[in-house]
Amino acid sequence: MSKREGRTGRKKVQKYEPFYEKAGKRGRRGEKATSRSGVDDFRDASWETEDDVEEREDRVEGRRPVLEVLRSDRPVNKIFIEKGNPDPTLARIAAMAREKGVPIQYVDKRKLDMMSLARIHQGVILDAAVKEYAEVEDILRIAAERGEDPFIVILDGITDTNNFGSIIRSAECAGAHGIIIPKRRSATLNATVAKVAAGAQEFIAIARVGNLAHAIRELKAKGIWMAGADPEGDKAYYEADMKGPIGLIIGSEGEGISRVIRDQCDFLVRIPMKGKISSLNAGVAAGLLLFEIAKSRSV
Repeated sequence: MSKREGRTGRKKVQKYEPFYEKAGKRGRRGEKATSRSGVDDFRDASWETEDDVEEREDRVEGRRPVLEVLRSDRPVNKIFIEKGNPDPTLARIAAMAREKGVPIQYVDKRKLDMMSLARIHQGVILDAAVKEYAEVEDILRIAAERGEDPFIVILDGITDTNNFGSIIRSAECAGAHGIIIPKRRSATLNATVAKVAAGAQEFIAIARVGNLAHAIRELKAKGIWMAGADPEGDKAYYEADMKGPIGLIIGSEGEGISRVIRDQCDFLVRIPMKGKISSLNAGVAAGLLLFEIAKSRSV
């Protein structure tokens, strides 16, 4: 059996827990927030963190301003529309967003009021991206232009903006060719992410796809091996063969890699824990694995 063939013999694990966990964020009142999924969190405005306020700098409020952004080439993360509002302009905005493939989230007026900075949202708020998203093919092209085997980071449900920014920074420093995230259930390229990434987002391609499992299957068809980070991995991350074309899959802060994505992995790797704490922050875990891959590629 060759080294490559040995990769596919992974074991099926029914019960597992992620080796990393979501880092808590401190609110203005000094309390620990139980969730940090960006604008998707629903809580009283008085509990907002400073990062929440900073993210508002990327938001466009009001029907006319949102329409103008959709007419332009400005990248957009998501649009929030007031649920049940019959205004025809909002219907027009929704239609334009669908045509451009922009995710839409229908929320009640109270949540829009909480998100709004100017309090003149008129039933719609647009979350703009700080950078244009790439396509998966762009990532493969970058690898080909460098004359290197593809090295791709795939994030399955990373919702914490600090973890996302940290992973972007580590991926760029480790020489990855790009990052792939899903359109839904994921942090997006906003001001907070850019700040944590320390500008690294400008030097690495970040693609956003509607169906992450489908994108992974297409990459596997092109000869790219998929390594999943999992506490029940067959080997420690420093024992696994991660040379050649590789896709590193990092799961969500709270649940790890989802079952459907986990089934797409060719093999699973773990980070051995020696202390009494059984988990690592997702950004830290990703950094360890990324630089181990970088090391194996330089040998």
